[in-house]
Amino acid sequence: MNFLAHGFRFLDFPYVVAGTAVPDWLSVLDRRTRARSKNAIPFLDSSDEEVRQLATGIVQHHRDDLWFHSSRLFNETMLRFAVELRDQLPGDEGFRPSFVGHILVEILIDATLIKRDEKLLEIYYEAIRTVSAEKVEGIVSRISNSGLTTSHTGSSDLPKVHSKGLADVMNRFADARFLYDYANDNKLLFRLNQVMARVGLPLLPAKLLPWLADARRVIDFRCDALLTPDP
Repeated sequence: MNFLAHGFRFLDFPYVVAGTAVPDWLSVLDRRTRARSKNAIPFLDSSDEEVRQLATGIVQHHRDDLWFHSSRLFNETMLRFAVELRDQLPGDEGFRPSFVGHILVEILIDATLIKRDEKLLEIYYEAIRTVSAEKVEGIVSRISNSGLTTSHTGSSDLPKVHSKGLADVMNRFADARFLYDYANDNKLLFRLNQVMARVGLPLLPAKLLPWLADARRVIDFRCDALLTPDP
């Protein structure tokens, strides 16, 4: 799932919303830093309401991804998009079509949710703005390091991980408001190519714009089913 699909059910609880985005923010900051579900679970009983909410969001993110990425319809749709992309880009038999198929399903679910309710995204961004980015950074550092074991000497057996810079990532996310771009095919292609550049894959050509419009219609039709776990 993408940002909005993870968080839109929890808009009355801003730190939960932020928690659902933390794993993706960390992947931008440093792919070696993780806020794992098993490390967050002990914080669900914290006496600090904001810590509890943030941990709840992190755990929810991982639960969502677990069922979503194993669901029949997600995998069927991802494969459909990957095959169609290979048809659109002859000779591209590498990783790119599968990667784009995967992230495009997730991005276009957000786009459908935005189209259905124009106010939803503004409320989402307002929730993100409500939380203290510095406090989130500190809590995430505690959660990320909570699973480190301590030897009899009192020192950790593993190096500390740091979430320093997470507050800046959060603030840039709130300022850029790039989720709004998902509603427009040209802007969507631009955002997809930003991802391509970040992961070192060739950029996608403008000739894909008509296909993106078709893919958008597929997700519009399948959105509710995609957001429903398999029995």
